[in-house]
Amino acid sequence: MTEAFEVVIIGAGFSGIGMALRLQQRGMHDFVMLEQADRCGGTWRDNQYPGAACDVESHLYSFSHSPNPEWSREFATQPEILAYLEGLVERHGLGRHLRLGQRVTRCAWDEAGARWTVHTAAGLVVTGKVLVAGYGPLNRPQPPEVPGLERFEGALFHTARWRHDVPLEGRSVGVVGTGASAIQVVPAIAPIVGRLQVFQRTAPWIVPKLDGEVSARRKQWYRRVPALQRLRRLRIYWMRELFATGMVLEPRAMELLGRLALRNLRARVRDPALRARMTPDYTMGCKRILPTNDYLPAFRRSNVELVTEPITEVTARGVRTRDGVERPLDVLVLATGFEASEAAVPFELLGRDGRELNAVWASGAEAYLGSAVAGFPNFFLVVGPNTGLGHGSMVFMIEAQVEYIVNALRAMRARRLRVVELRPEALEAYNTALQRRLAGTVWETGCRSWYRTRSGKNTTLWPGFTFEFWRKTRRFDLPSYTAR
Repeated sequence: MTEAFEVVIIGAGFSGIGMALRLQQRGMHDFVMLEQADRCGGTWRDNQYPGAACDVESHLYSFSHSPNPEWSREFATQPEILAYLEGLVERHGLGRHLRLGQRVTRCAWDEAGARWTVHTAAGLVVTGKVLVAGYGPLNRPQPPEVPGLERFEGALFHTARWRHDVPLEGRSVGVVGTGASAIQVVPAIAPIVGRLQVFQRTAPWIVPKLDGEVSARRKQWYRRVPALQRLRRLRIYWMRELFATGMVLEPRAMELLGRLALRNLRARVRDPALRARMTPDYTMGCKRILPTNDYLPAFRRSNVELVTEPITEVTARGVRTRDGVERPLDVLVLATGFEASEAAVPFELLGRDGRELNAVWASGAEAYLGSAVAGFPNFFLVVGPNTGLGHGSMVFMIEAQVEYIVNALRAMRARRLRVVELRPEALEAYNTALQRRLAGTVWETGCRSWYRTRSGKNTTLWPGFTFEFWRKTRRFDLPSYTAR
């Protein structure tokens, strides 16, 4: 039996839940949420590695319409963020719209019926007038490009697929990568493992994390006077927008921040030889800037070693580096990020005339406002191409996109439209201007990062301030679409 809805939402992380909440707030209740896992939460369900936490302040990394006065820290940990999302689902009755264990395998546009048909691996079939993809870009772990992973006889897993059944106490552990997850994992497990070897390809830019517990008194004030929390959120927002100036307007301004970061490195790492290997050789901000207070001090421990010799292969017993040394390991942790820049859709998505979205995106993903693609009627993305940030909160961007999509639905209802489809010329003009603007940002100063595809195209980041994106998505611009 096929179920029919006005809106089909794929994914139940921040994007899917945000979409569902806004639909309800606007009086639209005819929707379904399809989630492949047995629990909602998206990124914050999957990434349960030791030390997992957000690098954006809690008050900003949450929905503006659903503040949480109970955040225990300035930067929330993974369990607390997951609890926040699950609490929203429960409090707002989204459970009746949620279908868990439904991994989408195929979505196809029916031109005659002007509807999307969605199939799942569990055999569920639903149709929707509008399809919203909220599966997010951080759901496909990226293994390192080194031979021999399949030969390793110890425990091997990615940080996003953490093996809690694997004991680490007293064992020899290797961590591949020094990015956002590694800087949290390393200090969390260093005190319990026997030996920890961290394999670094590129030294990251590290800054202090202005973290700390939120006092019971302050939480009480937030509960009693919600405006205080809104003011705190506003202050954090504008501080981060100010920080973006060096990223999107004048990359040379990052040199000053770079000097401050190097001063922090000198204070935390006293060994000159080790400090030299931990000093970045690219412009600060070109790759993700990492806030942490405990990663650098972890290398003072006698059982922690930084390995900068490139890995040539993984063997049955451990890792061999370019100097010919084989380093025995019991556990190998891959802290190597996600396939975000390629923006591949994790299922078959067929638009008008049978065009497949992954094929359309073969040379680099493009979308209009990160939300719509020509040739795919009544289809919208949340956290689509070029909506990522190097400075602010993705939840802010999600809210902006969700508002744009809801306003599209309202326009369709008000004008009794069956179909809205992005005009190809609107997509081309938007992305030409976007890539031109990206060329002047810090992300194009020559480093290799996960922001760019293998061909070098930046399909990940928004090249501006977030208030600019909010302004562009505040209203649904129907003239950019063919409507019928």
